[in-house]
Amino acid sequence: MDYFAGSYDVVVVGAGHAGCEAALASARLGCKTIIFSINLDSIANMPCNPNIGGTAKGHLVREIDALGGEMGKNTDKTFIQSKILNYSKGPAVYSLRAQVDRRQYQMEMKHTLELQENLDVRQAEIVEIITDESKTKVKGVKTHTGAIFECKAIILTTGTYLMGRIIIGDVSYSGGPDGLFPANRLSESLLALNIKLLRFKTGTPARLNRRSIDFSKMVEQKGDDEIIPFSFENESIEKEQVSCWLTYTNNETHEVIRNNLHRSPLYSGNITGIGPRYCPSIEDKIVRFADKERHQVFVEPMGLDTEEMYLQGMSSSLPEDVQIEFMKTIPGLEEVKVMRSAYAIEYDGIDATELKLSLEHKKIDGLFSAGQINGSSGYEEAAAQGIIAGINAAMKLKGKNPIILDRSQAYIGVLIDDLVTKGTKEPYRMMTSRAEYRLLLRQDNADLRLTPIGREIGLISEERYNKFLQKKELVEKEIERIETTYLPPSEKVLKYLESRNSTAIKSGINLAELLRRPEISYESLSEVCELPNLSRSVKEQVEIQIKYEGYIKRQIQQVEQFKKLEDRKIPEDIDYSIIKNLRLEAKQKLSQIKPDSIGQASRITGVSPADITALLIYLEQMNRTSN
Repeated sequence: MDYFAGSYDVVVVGAGHAGCEAALASARLGCKTIIFSINLDSIANMPCNPNIGGTAKGHLVREIDALGGEMGKNTDKTFIQSKILNYSKGPAVYSLRAQVDRRQYQMEMKHTLELQENLDVRQAEIVEIITDESKTKVKGVKTHTGAIFECKAIILTTGTYLMGRIIIGDVSYSGGPDGLFPANRLSESLLALNIKLLRFKTGTPARLNRRSIDFSKMVEQKGDDEIIPFSFENESIEKEQVSCWLTYTNNETHEVIRNNLHRSPLYSGNITGIGPRYCPSIEDKIVRFADKERHQVFVEPMGLDTEEMYLQGMSSSLPEDVQIEFMKTIPGLEEVKVMRSAYAIEYDGIDATELKLSLEHKKIDGLFSAGQINGSSGYEEAAAQGIIAGINAAMKLKGKNPIILDRSQAYIGVLIDDLVTKGTKEPYRMMTSRAEYRLLLRQDNADLRLTPIGREIGLISEERYNKFLQKKELVEKEIERIETTYLPPSEKVLKYLESRNSTAIKSGINLAELLRRPEISYESLSEVCELPNLSRSVKEQVEIQIKYEGYIKRQIQQVEQFKKLEDRKIPEDIDYSIIKNLRLEAKQKLSQIKPDSIGQASRITGVSPADITALLIYLEQMNRTSN
């Protein structure tokens, strides 16, 4: 028996990483919000590796934090190991990564939701999206018990739960991640609303008992001596860290897998969903990289209060007996005991090209979606979409324009633009190579890029914003001081240069010119001149901005060209079918995607430069006619 259970501004369906950020953003912006989870114990769950960040993903977490999100803060509270990746490759691709205590992360995030004003947390499965008679505007949701919650906006953040199917060898059954229930009825409701569904697949490795692992045969992987926080609210963190461990597969491992490929659902046809290209299963690696003699396997702790260890790099859907057989060929795992078997999971997602850049559905007013339902993979990609969907649901209800970050402003902008403009046939993973302007979109300057936007939205407090302005002023003043301070060719300076194998000077040189030399660091300048007492983050900013000034200026010029195309807006009511010299494929793709600008149109797969020229000519003719 259906019954009315309450009225809200915003309903968030799903309490994973996207749902948590969406609900918190919406509630903090003054909207009465409710978030639903099939099981409250799965809030902010990490069914795969309990780590946050990594290559390009660390950029997303810092951008979320700069906008006023929660993921970075929660990671700083609960991490057990912290590292900067790609440190030898330059600041554009430095990426912070933290191994976290899985249960502590969940509990902290759940408690954050529970304490948030304007936010209710509810355990229930949502089985239906309720719309008006025309199926073009959301009105509410219905739970599996018949409770109806009215609302003005809905944010779908269903992760891998929609029609979830677990696959281990030739065994498959309906299920969500980590032994949780799937959401089997909501897909029908979405199909009834003419929303196109896709089928994706992802997988996760086995969990092992620490006591059965011989770490003496592995290489210890310690955290960094200096801990760099994810949140810009934390300047430094002191914490005892735990180790991860590195081992490798070998020819024997590969032979076991090759001999059992006929039992793999990937090759038998039992899996129909498309898996992530950049996070392949171990059996996929053996086939695709047959020339490789070994593959890395990281053994990582799930938390401080558990003996479970995560086997990174070994996701698999092979039968359990085969999993145990190939694991026991790996150094250190000869006597291993499995606590949870590896499995693959298939699930429904939507075609993200049916979304606007605001993450609102083009067909249904007030319906937003974020995370793996949009075809992305990873906790960080989900959270990044979540905060944008939460912000834009609130903006819509307040009658304000949506917040849309473009590709020159943030990795979040690249992520959303890629999903919405190009779509994806496989779970999308963020990578630094996807960002054209990655030298400008560094993880160290995410606050300088996005905190003013977060403040304007209303997610950054006045106190935090004032601290941000102070930091910005200190950076600008120190850069100015360094550019106008000169050193003479004194004996002290010449000895300093010689000790660093740096070319000697014959006349005075300013500190900026000196700092641009690769072998000279900001900190080392203290040997030849007095430096002000500045924080780590300020010194980092000063050094990067001076060292890479030429490259940064060049990229800013590229961005200016990019902005010209982004600023050329396309009318919403344009009829592409009547535009001359526009190829049929371009007409179809442009009509489907409905790009906001010429820039977005130029990135649509199947739209050529000649098509863009034809579109520009048509827009010019429209302008002349209207004038």
